[in-house]
Amino acid sequence: MLTRALLRAGARVRAVEPDARLAARLRRACPDAVVVAADALEAPWPEEVFRVVANVPFAHTTDICRALLSDPLVPLLSADLIVQWDAALKRARLWPSTFLGVLWGAWYELSVLRRIAPVAFAPAPPVAAAVLRARRRPESLVPVPQAPAYESFVRRAYRSGSLPPVARLLAPGLGIDPRAGPRDLDARAWASLWQETSASPRSVTSMTRRRRTR
Repeated sequence: MLTRALLRAGARVRAVEPDARLAARLRRACPDAVVVAADALEAPWPEEVFRVVANVPFAHTTDICRALLSDPLVPLLSADLIVQWDAALKRARLWPSTFLGVLWGAWYELSVLRRIAPVAFAPAPPVAAAVLRARRRPESLVPVPQAPAYESFVRRAYRSGSLPPVARLLAPGLGIDPRAGPRDLDARAWASLWQETSASPRSVTSMTRRRRTR
């Protein structure tokens, strides 16, 4: 259904289907599409800018989203993903934030476009679904070359359950409560903390000394 609709809209479609029998059926039904008989987690992403429209298997939502959204070098422009309702809310909400929501939010704007009732599916699942959209930001909140270091910075904080000491010192100047926990900050707040704490040691020391003497 998705492949036919995309072709009618004039898109060049590369359809990824892990079941060889269904892939063959799709080739016959949609000869204008390029059908790849592979698992989405194993097939390479296109090297050119691309979009994704997919009804994601609920059991593999996190793995597929992680593969798509965690690396800003993947030339993804946008993704419209049908996922479980609770999963969509978890990733798009501002509070309490999640590690992956904050990480992906550095490169993408995450939003829930609509709720889809179980009766829209055949067979009907036991839970509602939603369309989760990830749209590439015109300007990343964190410079792309800093992505690995930024991921480590945020991951350590979520694992420890507290902001790094230097981040707490710099937080008031950014309008952030120094007593806040990692889940209290959204993607923009985390990016602001990273920009301050990743400054040169001399700059950070100077700023913290000034705040202590006030």
